Amino acid sequence: MSSTSDRPERDEPIVITDKRKLHGDHAASGSHEGAKAAPPPDASTDQQLLAERTADLQRVQAEYANYRKRADRERLAAGEAAIGRALVDFLPVLDNIDRAREHGDLTGGLKAIADQLDGIFAKLGLAAFGEVGDPFDPAIHEAVMHDESDAVTDPTCTKVLRPGYKHGDRLLRPAMVGVTDPVHPVHPTPATDTDSADHESPDSEKPDSEKPDSEKPDSEKPDSEN
Repeated sequence: MSSTSDRPERDEPIVITDKRKLHGDHAASGSHEGAKAAPPPDASTDQQLLAERTADLQRVQAEYANYRKRADRERLAAGEAAIGRALVDFLPVLDNIDRAREHGDLTGGLKAIADQLDGIFAKLGLAAFGEVGDPFDPAIHEAVMHDESDAVTDPTCTKVLRPGYKHGDRLLRPAMVGVTDPVHPVHPTPATDTDSADHESPDSEKPDSEKPDSEKPDSEKPDSEN
C-alpha cells in the first residue's frame, strides 16, 4: 500500500460570514430610504405649535403674578391682624395712663414714658375715638347711660366713660358713652297722594252742571245769555 493512499484528504476551508455587518448595512439603507420618504415639515403646523406654547407661557406668567399679589395681600393682612391683637393687650395700660393724666398724676419720668408709648402706638396705626358731642353710632359706641334733653335733635354722645380704639379700619374696642336723646324726636312724614289731592281746586272736580254760568261752555248757557 502506498503512502499517498493512507493520507487523509485535506479539509475544505471554512468561510465565516459576518451577518451583523449585512444587517447593519440593511438597516442603514432602510433608514436612508425612510428619511427620503418622509414628507417635509409643514410651516403652518410649526406656527400653530409656537402660538400654543406662547399662550401657555403667558397664562402661566399671569397665574404666577396673581399668586404673588394674593400672597402679598395675605401676608400684609396677617401682619396687621397680629399687630391688632398685640395692641388689644395694651389698651388697659392706656386706660390707666389716661386716668393718671386726668388726675394730674402723670408727671416726671412717668409722663416721658407715657409720651413715648403714645408715639409708638401712633406709628403702629392705633387711633382713639369718642368725644363729647359725637353723633351716637351703635356700630362704634357702647351706650351705658341714657337721658333726654331738648338741647339735642339727634342721639348724641354727651359723656365719654372710656375711649374707643381703632387699628386702621378694624375696630379694637367700642367707646363707652352716655347718650342723650331728644325729648320730641322729629319724624318727617312723606307726602301722600291724598295730600296733593286736597290742595287741588274744588271747582276743577265739579261737573259742568254745578259750575256757574260764566264757567259753562256756550252750548250749555241759557238762551238769554246767548
